[in-house]
Amino acid sequence: MPSERSLAVPLQTPHSGYHWTGSSERFFEGWYYRVTLPERAQTFAFMYSIEDPAGGRPHSGGAAQILGPDDGYLCRTFPNPRGFWADRDRLALGHIAADTVRDDLLRELDPETFFTEVRSGYQATAQLNQGAIRDPGSGRWCRWHYTIQPVYGWGNPQRSQQSTAGWLSFLPIFEPGWQILLAHGRATGWIDWNGVRYEFAGAPAYSEKNWGRAFPRTWFWLNCNSFHDEPDLALTAGGGRREILWWDEDVALICLHYRGMFYEFVPWNAEVHWQVQPWGEWKMQARNTDYTVSLSGTSSRPGTLLRAPTERGLVYCCRDTMHGRLILELRDRAGRTRLTAKSDTCGLEVGGIPWPGPWSDRHPQPTSARRDCG
Repeated sequence: MPSERSLAVPLQTPHSGYHWTGSSERFFEGWYYRVTLPERAQTFAFMYSIEDPAGGRPHSGGAAQILGPDDGYLCRTFPNPRGFWADRDRLALGHIAADTVRDDLLRELDPETFFTEVRSGYQATAQLNQGAIRDPGSGRWCRWHYTIQPVYGWGNPQRSQQSTAGWLSFLPIFEPGWQILLAHGRATGWIDWNGVRYEFAGAPAYSEKNWGRAFPRTWFWLNCNSFHDEPDLALTAGGGRREILWWDEDVALICLHYRGMFYEFVPWNAEVHWQVQPWGEWKMQARNTDYTVSLSGTSSRPGTLLRAPTERGLVYCCRDTMHGRLILELRDRAGRTRLTAKSDTCGLEVGGIPWPGPWSDRHPQPTSARRDCG
């Protein structure tokens, strides 16, 4: 099993760089960073997005959303796309909220001087997440600065890292693209949430990204890397309806990183099944040639509405909680239990809401899901 020290060099995944080609066609790219504080049973999720970066379009601009303690919510839009920058070859991006932006600020800044140069905005890389935003309407605000030590990228940590949606992800035939950037890492730093300062060292961290024309019409998601008594376990699972050239398909996956191993249950090597309620219950099962896995996620909380890029711009389109209860079980081919794990800080999401009823792989997707969500 690789140690965290041996993985100090970032495990860069495919698609870590910025995907916009300079075209004036409809386009979005979004990034998701998360850090969980197990001792406080709280999570912070940072969501960054840019739409129609060429400017001059109805939805041109960016945003930073934060899902904070007890599923609290904070959002700041950045109408000026000129303040956004991103690297095409590696994970590095930022956005400055200002009507006019100095060219020398459109790059990765020294973290020690970032807050003196930028009053409102963020910067993020594979090793850093830093920023400050304030909601001018409510006066609520957040400032944050933490570093990240990668533990798992996406795939076997001893081999080249993988595309989450398979090798065809390199071709522009899927809408949207999806890539896990960091399945598991360790974050050290601080977050100041409306005057309450959270300091942490070695906290579980995660990041992913999406890009394309819009989010799927409907989707669901389960993610956790903070389990009881299992510090070296990371789960990412989910499904959705995505476009492939001129048709749509429903797809789902369950993937685990555990003690140096990668357990992959994806459409091209496994059977994946799901039964997801419009809210409150997420159930998934999968089987490949060597293992079976089952997931049961539940939430008694109402969740928080979040915005997502759609054909009509950034709109409230999904519901999330970072306080989901999860039970995970992994068995080998002989039926022997290899892993049982539980968490009370699982991320759970449904998207393309509202759904008129449950969704499973054995029944059609909810047909009344909002068309403006993808």
